[in-house]
Amino acid sequence: MTVKILVFDYRETEHKFFEQNKFANYDIKFFDYSLNEQTFSELSDEDKEQAFVISVFVNSSVTKNIINGFKNLRVIAVRSTGYDNINKRACVQKNIAVLNVQNYGETSVAEFTMGLIISLVRKIPQVVISVRQNNYMKKDFVGRDLEKLTLGVVGTGAIGASVCKLANAFGMKILAYDISPKTELTQKYGVQYTNLGEMLRNSDIITLHLPYTGDNYHMFSQHEFSQMKDGACFVNVSRGELVDTVHLKETLENGKLSSAALDVVACQTRCDECDNLSNALEVSSLQCMIDSDIVKELMIKENVIITPHIAYESQDAIDYILKVTFDGIQDFINGGNANRVI
Repeated sequence: MTVKILVFDYRETEHKFFEQNKFANYDIKFFDYSLNEQTFSELSDEDKEQAFVISVFVNSSVTKNIINGFKNLRVIAVRSTGYDNINKRACVQKNIAVLNVQNYGETSVAEFTMGLIISLVRKIPQVVISVRQNNYMKKDFVGRDLEKLTLGVVGTGAIGASVCKLANAFGMKILAYDISPKTELTQKYGVQYTNLGEMLRNSDIITLHLPYTGDNYHMFSQHEFSQMKDGACFVNVSRGELVDTVHLKETLENGKLSSAALDVVACQTRCDECDNLSNALEVSSLQCMIDSDIVKELMIKENVIITPHIAYESQDAIDYILKVTFDGIQDFINGGNANRVI
């Protein structure tokens, strides 16, 4: 039996993996674009009829119409931890399995996070801009030593725990907020678990490492930003939907926050309802339009770093994602449930 797999969001960094790994009994077809209702309509009838597995990244939006449009689809393999870009109800109704990849970025994302923190604290982006303008005034770029600062870590799963490990190596005091505290982090790295308000009031830097569940939409909004220590730095490498962009911008502009680094921004993916409403009105959803305009304003601020969701993007992490994805697909075909979330 040959298993037909359609791989969307296929990137150049993934080519090497498939060149080095040959998958017998798989008919794999690659698409360098995301899957959405528009691109789905352009697929051949053969692809829609024969696809047994599709694999997507977070940029794709797998709606009910798409799921129903595949005639023999049995597996959706998401090359990420989050899978809120998949219509879960439609998958359940059609008994389609959804597989994800856990813990793929615990090293790469943690290292990237520390890179952003150092860049903010030492004002590296401003220094680079200044030197390009022939301004070498060192007094304008006085930073702080990390060992004198307190880091607030929101979410201590695999990635958050790795951030704690690295922060401890820099000698930082670490406060953490998590509904499931980990005793081993306290024992190994001196992590002190607190409630969210106490952590916000006492941290020089706040970094987010949470999945987006829907229930934590705009977890960081006006109330949370107002509680933060004056002059704090804010880092988000998890999900853009966790942060109210409007109030983030306001907090930066009124000086409450000294700087921010965002590897993710709101509306990287859109829900089915937003897509349907947008299509009906022939416009983007209002909230996405607002967020998009604010992100454009943030991009030109010297005290803001915005990167294009690349915290996980090391070759080692990419190879791991692909290996786990295809191991999960093979396990499902053999009757198992490894990495299955639906």
